[in-house]
Amino acid sequence: MIDIGSLRALAAIEQHGTVVAAAEVMGFSPSAVSQQVKKLEKEAGFAVLERRGRGVLLTERGLALAAYGRRILAELEELESTLLADPAKPSGSLRLVSFSTACRGLVGPLLARIGQSEAALEISVLAEDPREAVARVANGEADLGLVHNWNSVPLVIPEHLTLEWLCEDVADVLVHRQHPLAACADIEPAQLVEERWISTPDGAICNEALLRIFADLGRVPDIRVYDPDFATHIALVEQGVGVALVPRLGRPALPPDVVAVPVVNPVQARQVGLVHRRTMTASPGIRHVAAMLRGIAVSASGEPRSA
Repeated sequence: MIDIGSLRALAAIEQHGTVVAAAEVMGFSPSAVSQQVKKLEKEAGFAVLERRGRGVLLTERGLALAAYGRRILAELEELESTLLADPAKPSGSLRLVSFSTACRGLVGPLLARIGQSEAALEISVLAEDPREAVARVANGEADLGLVHNWNSVPLVIPEHLTLEWLCEDVADVLVHRQHPLAACADIEPAQLVEERWISTPDGAICNEALLRIFADLGRVPDIRVYDPDFATHIALVEQGVGVALVPRLGRPALPPDVVAVPVVNPVQARQVGLVHRRTMTASPGIRHVAAMLRGIAVSASGEPRSA
């Protein structure tokens, strides 16, 4: 009889490339994962790993076994989330990955409502960029992911995940009150080409969205400060360091010297959505959290996201 834990270890090694990386994701020691693999090899009667330099590779039969293992683990997850769960009483632990502004604007209210409800749910939260959130949900490190997708920067979703759009989050350009653009009702990209910018780090989705604003103009924004925290962007705009593109979701009240001006032609907006594995679709806990987030998103944005 092949042990499920051993299959899980093999699938993790295939996915993450090394025993050490698989152990870190699974929360075990590398020695424990190696023991699981040795147990699997003994049960299967053939080698599933071979040494290659300092790393390991799956053998041909090991790859086939890992593929079978993924299917078995997916079916087991679906079984646990449906037939073995009480649909009338969501319970258990869920791991949620969310980008930081959604942590403030959506997850905070979600945790508060769950704490006041009768659902026996415990939710742990990790803040990460949407691409990392998708990867964690895809490989089983997380159960749910709150992600965003700028209208200019598509987010790739693997086929075994399902995505539900919750709301649209519009971004404004923040300028100091004494800035000439502060008096404008709205701003077009051509008016922003000479500005000094504060941006999220290079490679982050919000940074790419800023770069795309100027792509049709044949220009690159003059970015003077890279920082992952929009609260820092607001503080630097207040100090006259530069201007910043900051979404409205989870945005704190702006200081008196900071003015938000909408961008038009095109409007800068990102769609906010919830991802989870298709095998978890019928999970009472997933359904309960998704329903609560829909309501919170409508309150946060003013209107639901159309399909």
